[in-house]
Amino acid sequence: MAVGSEVSKLDRRLRLGMVGGGPGAFIGAVHRVAARLDDRYELVAAALSSDSEKSISAARELHIPRAYKDFSEMAAAEAERPDRIDAVAIVTPNHMHYPVAKAFLAAGIHVICDKPLTTTIEHALELSEIVERTGLIFGLTHTYVGYPMVRQAREMVLGGELGPIRMIQVEYAQDWLTTNVEASGMKQADWRTDPARSGPGGCLGDIGTHAFHLACFTTGLTCLSVASDVSTFVPGRRVDDNVQVMMRFSGGAKANLWASQIAPGNENNLRLRIYGEKAGLSWAQEDPNHLTFTTLGQQPRLISRGGSGTGGAANWATRIPSGHPEGYFEAFAQIYTDIAEQITARIEGRAPNPYSLLVPGVDDGVYGVRFINAVLDSSRRGSAWTPLHAAKL
Repeated sequence: MAVGSEVSKLDRRLRLGMVGGGPGAFIGAVHRVAARLDDRYELVAAALSSDSEKSISAARELHIPRAYKDFSEMAAAEAERPDRIDAVAIVTPNHMHYPVAKAFLAAGIHVICDKPLTTTIEHALELSEIVERTGLIFGLTHTYVGYPMVRQAREMVLGGELGPIRMIQVEYAQDWLTTNVEASGMKQADWRTDPARSGPGGCLGDIGTHAFHLACFTTGLTCLSVASDVSTFVPGRRVDDNVQVMMRFSGGAKANLWASQIAPGNENNLRLRIYGEKAGLSWAQEDPNHLTFTTLGQQPRLISRGGSGTGGAANWATRIPSGHPEGYFEAFAQIYTDIAEQITARIEGRAPNPYSLLVPGVDDGVYGVRFINAVLDSSRRGSAWTPLHAAKL
């Protein structure tokens, strides 16, 4: 059973603050549900909108007791309170991740941040340096690594059950941006297709980074270089909406990544396949409770969340018995619970459950920004092979 309740002695929920996620923000509501699901947090402070009046009124509507006009006021005020927040969730458009995270780290407050970490590598590296210097906990909400079967896949790959990895195939396809919906004023499409707010990567930064992180997380391998073709199919769109990437990994493994938001018939189709010398496995986000594992020359074996054959990492992230589906909210909640376990362990002066350390951190965020840069750089140069650490925008 997840949530670490068997080891926690803290006599209160962690106090959580939120920046962003106000009226019309899909992901803000998801964060609030995820934080509450395992009963580890109480949302007590918020600056939910860049409009000060909306920020205060939205917090009151959600019964959040401490409402602030903006994140700067919130960070300064919370830093001085004896009952200050333990952590802040940053659920703003991408361009605000850096200033908000920097302000709360400076206030000595742990951070839970949406991805991508920042819109520039310089800001990403600065946040990494601040986290290292302060020792504060920084969690990045790559949601899909909260799924038990994703953690099961990682445990099997790192345990050698597939043998040395040869090939990774990962794709994330959606269809919601197939037409120019941003022209209608749709809030989610509007900021995600505005490079001033989304950063230089559109589909690439929004869902391509999820696919990339999933490939790296489950295999434990390092991506060394990429060759990419980045496209914008919808006329007038200012960012990419389709991305194709070849990748070279440490150990000689190769990978293909496809991310698209203009693929009719795909709702949230994130799929992963990993092939080694001895076996292969596959997982799909739209059927998240099952993992298919096939040893060469044998029949495929279906591994179910909560069922026989699952290991410690998957069981840590499992809440209910096999056959009772868990999904997106539970995976998102697992990220929050892992971070809660880390913070609580620090308060109590003990080691956290080791499985809680699987949650992505600031270094994963830096890696994701490097990936965005390298993919865009490669595409601009005619799909030239581009090392991750050498890419410049």
